[in-house]
Amino acid sequence: MKKVSISAVLTGFVLALPGVAGAAYPVYQNYQNQQNGLVYPAGYQQNTTYSRTTVNVPATNNQVLTVNSGVAAQPTRVTGALPKVGAAAVAAGRKYYQPADYDRLADSGLYVGLSAAYTASVMGSIKADYAGEEDAYVVPGAFAAADFDSDTVIPLQISVGASINSDIRVDFSYTRYSGLGYPKHVFTSDYAGNNNVDTSVEGGAITANATMLNLYYNIDAYTGNLAGGSMRPYIGAGVGVSLNTIADYVVFDGGYYAIVEDLGLTNGNAGVLTGISDVYAYHNGGTNEQLAFMLEGGITTDLGGGIKMDFFARYANLGRVKTSGSIVLSQTEWLSDGYGGEAPADYDSVFHYTNWYESGRLSLVDVGARLRLQF
Repeated sequence: MKKVSISAVLTGFVLALPGVAGAAYPVYQNYQNQQNGLVYPAGYQQNTTYSRTTVNVPATNNQVLTVNSGVAAQPTRVTGALPKVGAAAVAAGRKYYQPADYDRLADSGLYVGLSAAYTASVMGSIKADYAGEEDAYVVPGAFAAADFDSDTVIPLQISVGASINSDIRVDFSYTRYSGLGYPKHVFTSDYAGNNNVDTSVEGGAITANATMLNLYYNIDAYTGNLAGGSMRPYIGAGVGVSLNTIADYVVFDGGYYAIVEDLGLTNGNAGVLTGISDVYAYHNGGTNEQLAFMLEGGITTDLGGGIKMDFFARYANLGRVKTSGSIVLSQTEWLSDGYGGEAPADYDSVFHYTNWYESGRLSLVDVGARLRLQF
């Protein structure tokens, strides 16, 4: 019984000792600087470098106070205005921007574009598809391939698109080409089908309306920054449909072709066809839907205010230009007078040919500029 009492007394003494010692912990005079309920040494200054700081502060409960402020991230230099959309993340229901990811030349969000260009080169030619038909030589046309005629061609384009990320964007574009035409002169066959003769042409204006889906990719990751990063090179490709229209035109052969070489053989036989002259071939134009594609390369620069400008060179293949296949032929006939002479008939002979086409592929190289407004 005495042994149990002694053990209890000793146990109580050991347990009570830390409390007594804590209550008797001395208060030093150099720890009297108190802020926000914390006690700091006199003359202590808070670390403004945001490095890890550990402060051991004696307290009434003999606990160790640890203050860890972490390490502040170094700021990133940002130029230009922050975009309204893009480079944004959402946290706790709030949107914020990440300066480290911001690039003032990066595409972001929706945009509309308007471009004007100058066609530096027109490639392609037109030719009579019916050249191999029987008696085709009687119908004037481009029996020898003739290059398209072109005045100043200023293709205009409207585009609507959006960026997928800072390097890739996609858009739909509508481009109109005008100022093209059927060649003013073509070589056709003579009436015997032996030689080519130069004929004149009137009409045949050509227009093309191309609608395409285009994809563009910024390649500055491979080429490096240009002009201190104020210019960004890119490449692009597109595919779509082009409606190519050629207006009606007339091929005129003003030559005379003798059918009877010796008019003396027609003596006493009036009204015999002796020759043909002034042959007009009225070619009906047509509109054809063709597969088209384009390749483009250029440089983008930022004008501020969400406006960018692309300077580009573009190759566009618009498919074939093709007539409707309907040709009306008119010619002057010469008849014998029965006395060894001949005279033009009082009428013109008219013939109608169907499914006799003229066609040729059309492609162009353009250089120009495009303004893009981002939203």
